[in-house]
Amino acid sequence: MGLLAKIFGICKTDLPKDEGCWKYLNGEVKIDLKKAAELSKPGGAIRMEGKGLPERLLVVHGMDKKFYSFRNKCTHMARRLDPVSGKMTIRCCSIFSSTFDYTGRVISGAAKKPLKTFKVKTDDNKLIIPLI
Repeated sequence: MGLLAKIFGICKTDLPKDEGCWKYLNGEVKIDLKKAAELSKPGGAIRMEGKGLPERLLVVHGMDKKFYSFRNKCTHMARRLDPVSGKMTIRCCSIFSSTFDYTGRVISGAAKKPLKTFKVKTDDNKLIIPLI
């Protein structure tokens, strides 16, 4: 990632190509894995914003083949997050590059507090992420 992208906090993880792959209703995010191609393989990720969400989310298909969800906001400078390719870590997109494990714990960088994480349930090709 280029220096200007890091200074401005521009992350690599995109919004889903199919905006209809997820919805937020009654305090839960539901993602249809059949429509979320970005999550089809380990290492894939999407970020979700808008549609009434109370906060930005990052959802990652971990290298261990499990799914993880995080508040997409670094605890250091509130920048968005990206998964680290081939690793079980998340990194802030800013120049400080705070790094967290999938439990949200700080591994390195300027962040002092852990990330907020959300449990992810799987049910018949759907992910369900309760936010309340």
